[in-house]
Amino acid sequence: MKIRYLHTMVRALDLEKTMHFFSLLGLVETRRIDNEEGRFTLVFMAPPDQPECPVELTWNWDGDPGLPSDSRHFGHLAYAVENIYEMCRHLMDNGVTINRPPRDGRMAFVRSPDNISIELLQMGDPLPPEEPWISMPNVGHW
Repeated sequence: MKIRYLHTMVRALDLEKTMHFFSLLGLVETRRIDNEEGRFTLVFMAPPDQPECPVELTWNWDGDPGLPSDSRHFGHLAYAVENIYEMCRHLMDNGVTINRPPRDGRMAFVRSPDNISIELLQMGDPLPPEEPWISMPNVGHW
C-alpha cells in the first residue's frame, strides 16, 4: 500500500497576516480556491522548489468561532532552512517572536499569527553556537 504526503491544513483568522508570515519563511502561493457556496478560501503555500509540500491555509469568510485559542492540537509544521541564524534574524526584523531561539545552531520555534507552532531546523550539520542566540531565553511556549 502506498501513501503520499499531500499537505498540512491550518486555519487562518486573518488570511493576509498569515500569508505574510509564511512568505517571511520563504513560502510562495502555489494555488488558491475561493469557494462562494461554502464561503471559504483555501490558499496553498510551499517552498518555491517544493510545490509538492504545501501548507493549506483555510480562511472562513464568516469567521471561525469554533477555532481554539491555541491551535497546538495538531503539533507543528517543520521546515529545514539554509541558515537558521539568518532566518531567525529575518523573522525578528519583521516583528516575529522567536519562542525557542536556535541556541544549539540547529533548531528554533516560532508561531504564526494564528498561533501555529513552526519548527525551523538547520539543513545539514548544526551551525556553531553564537550570540545573541546562546543567551536568548525561551519566550512563551512552542
